[in-house]
Amino acid sequence: GKVEGVELVDGTVIPATLVIMAAGIRPNAGLAKEAGLTTNRGIVVDHAMRTSDPDIYALGECAEIGGHVYGLVAPLYEMARVAAGHLAGDEAARFVHVDTPTKLKVTGIDVYSLGDFADGDDREEIVLRDASAGVYKRLILKDDRIIGTVLFGEVADGAWFNDLKKKSANISEMRDTLIFGPAFQAGAARDPGAAVAALPDDAEICGCNGICKGRITGTIKAKGLTTLDEVRAHTKASASCGTCTGLVEQLMELTLGDAFNRTAVQPMCACTTLGHDDVRRLIVAKSLKTMAAVMQELEWKTSCGCAKCRPALNYYLVSDWPDEYADDYQSRFINERAHANIQKDGTFSVVPRMWGGITSANELRAIADVVDKFAIPTVKVTGGQRIDMLGVRKEDLPAVWADLGKAGFVSGHAYAKGLRTVKTCVGTDWCRFGTQDSTGLGVRIEKFMWGSWTPAKVKMAVSGCPRNCAEATCKDVGVICVDSGYEIHFAGAAGLDIKGTEILGQVKTEDEAIEHIAALVQMYREQGRYLERIYKWAKRVGLDEIRRQIVQDGEKRRAYYDRFVFSQKFAQVDPWSERVSGKDKHEFRPMATIGFAEAAE
Repeated sequence: GKVEGVELVDGTVIPATLVIMAAGIRPNAGLAKEAGLTTNRGIVVDHAMRTSDPDIYALGECAEIGGHVYGLVAPLYEMARVAAGHLAGDEAARFVHVDTPTKLKVTGIDVYSLGDFADGDDREEIVLRDASAGVYKRLILKDDRIIGTVLFGEVADGAWFNDLKKKSANISEMRDTLIFGPAFQAGAARDPGAAVAALPDDAEICGCNGICKGRITGTIKAKGLTTLDEVRAHTKASASCGTCTGLVEQLMELTLGDAFNRTAVQPMCACTTLGHDDVRRLIVAKSLKTMAAVMQELEWKTSCGCAKCRPALNYYLVSDWPDEYADDYQSRFINERAHANIQKDGTFSVVPRMWGGITSANELRAIADVVDKFAIPTVKVTGGQRIDMLGVRKEDLPAVWADLGKAGFVSGHAYAKGLRTVKTCVGTDWCRFGTQDSTGLGVRIEKFMWGSWTPAKVKMAVSGCPRNCAEATCKDVGVICVDSGYEIHFAGAAGLDIKGTEILGQVKTEDEAIEHIAALVQMYREQGRYLERIYKWAKRVGLDEIRRQIVQDGEKRRAYYDRFVFSQKFAQVDPWSERVSGKDKHEFRPMATIGFAEAAE
């Protein structure tokens, strides 16, 4: 059937043809309730963050102030400031409710929402729709003042509308042009930078961290900041979700004038003035083959680097000198050191490799035996067609790997900046729509490319026909099998950013497909910046340039392919079997428990 309406608990029926159910967060006030504190939707506090017991404070998403609960970070920071002030003796500190804009930050669609949208006879609306440009703007007015704003597709004016709402400004004189934003209030379009210049110093720029324009410009001047990273470090503006980055850059341009270069190279970290690309170029040009040599020759400001540059340098050296550089264990993050993903309770997850998503009864029995033997609490099938065992104690990892190794398993590298999975459909083996052996090709690709380190994680897929059951068109690299051969895709994303793949080209044979894919990955390995996913690298380098080097220039493609094959001689060593044999055994020893007397000695 179809939806005809919604019936409420009192029997009221609301006619409807579409019902949307949305779930949010609910404050966890259970502990406070058990302790006898006053609770409602959350833990009820006053404007000093005190609960019904004046000796107990509450703040964050669990707190309720004046009937409001908050799920955004800016008001939570303000709660912390007020509570800290009172604890330090500032009795005047008070939390004041201010509407905070909500921004969609996940799907790549720009949405900005703020204020009150309830219907009322005393309210008016100004609406702008431009379907071809994908722009929608709606302002809700009451007594010639903005009380609500919705922006879709074009959200740059959100801070200005928010400021007008916050100050309850009378907009009657600008009503005819209000919806077009501050740049049009003089009767004609002006320099877009003028809109930012017109914002008052107390206009909020970064909603996540509650940072206003005056604080950003003042800090830039006072500390002589010239880069976006410096502004983020000193003010937190643009340091969370990043949606205000454009506004922050406009403020930098406004404040610094010609001294601001939006395209200026950003240093890798505070240890150097060089960017990632220059460091990569100089490592090869100067034949720098150790981390110490890099830091000495390139005049690092610190003696041993930092947590930002050491992992990056370690990758660049592994990539450029696979046969000469010894991987620096201490320059890797915990997951790569332990060869398993750490969980929130300190245990780890273990994901063995299943070539192309294919397994067998013997492999499944081996996994079941390991789960029973080590009392692993959770077993889950992953989106990459593998099995994840969650809740493994760190000291048990080598023994778990030993038992899995007896069944033929190797590390699935679910923790690695490298090849994770090659997802497949059943192709011509079983499917009546399959055009090629997608499973066989996926297994070949995975067995050929596993173990390779890359700037960031790489996920692949092979679909046996254009129906695309393996979802190849949202992967870093994907293959769509067609009657005439194989269509190679790349630069997709399905995480914080959602992006369909680009077509690299079409080939006729499996061998050609593997050569093109390996060459593409090697080009990415050599040119990508550490932690830069393929889709971001492709945008920076240019799709046409990648196609020129990989598809059109056969000699260059073969050179990339040969370098990848050479590097695999040193990469395809199972790290689990190495640790079973005793390598880095100190990493898996449980921490000792000692008493006060022993500690004193």
